Amino acid sequence: MEKYSITLTLAICGLLCGNAFAKVSLFACEPEWEALAKEIGGKNVEVFSATHAKQDPHHIRARPSFISKIRRADLVICSGAGLEAGWLPILIQKASARVQPGAVGYLMASDFVNILEVPTSVDRSMGDVHPEGNPHVHLNPHNILLVATELSQRLNKIDAGNIDFYNERFQKFSFRWKQAIVQWESDAASLGGTPVIVHHKSFIYLISWLNLSQKGSLEPRPGIPPTVSHLEDLLKKLKQGDPVDVIMRAPYDSAEASEWLSRQTGIPAVMMPYTVGGDSESKDLFSLFDRSITLLKQAASAIK
Repeated sequence: MEKYSITLTLAICGLLCGNAFAKVSLFACEPEWEALAKEIGGKNVEVFSATHAKQDPHHIRARPSFISKIRRADLVICSGAGLEAGWLPILIQKASARVQPGAVGYLMASDFVNILEVPTSVDRSMGDVHPEGNPHVHLNPHNILLVATELSQRLNKIDAGNIDFYNERFQKFSFRWKQAIVQWESDAASLGGTPVIVHHKSFIYLISWLNLSQKGSLEPRPGIPPTVSHLEDLLKKLKQGDPVDVIMRAPYDSAEASEWLSRQTGIPAVMMPYTVGGDSESKDLFSLFDRSITLLKQAASAIK
């Protein structure tokens, strides 16, 4: 009887201990949100990112392995504003009630920031324009802090037994992040007004934050690959004296158009990291912004 009681006690303890130490499962659509979840959740979360920095988050397949991951998720964190419209809804249909729209476990970053470039109307002639506005919200660090605040509150609700842990990590992250923003804005002050050309409108939040001046896009319309006629029109404008200091592209954009325009003009063509893992030096959210500002300053100074 005593042996039976000991065995039963151990079994119950095993169940309770297993639950107590179970990690919160997060499904992140992009690397920036995976990185943020790790900053706030630390050892108490297990995070999967559906995309990496070399993939265009607009265009990926909802693979069967994603369905398995999202079914186990306690929280889904994505950019929203239509960025994942081609694949996330398919996954959400297969997911649990925990991460359905309106649930605590469904977090779209764009719902908590000021969205830029919201169109008054949309039609096919405009290209791949998001009706909700530009979804690349993570490239303004002030937006990251807003999303971090919401994420910490969601984790508190999902894993109430570890509220103190999440609050402490959020406070530490918030303190470091605010200090970093002050430093970044000081370091990048000289970039104000710098004229740039982008491949796609992936960088509008970075451009707005740093007060850069976007002079054009390599895409004739959002989501439409660069054409010879459009690039020749851009070249003509540049030769007529419309100055540009930097041509920017993301790691997943083809280098062909930016490098052609760079060869014709001498304007530096820069592959920006865009997100965590975009290059070897952008290993987390802090180094992502460090690296982005460094690259822009180097390119801008090279042409002067």
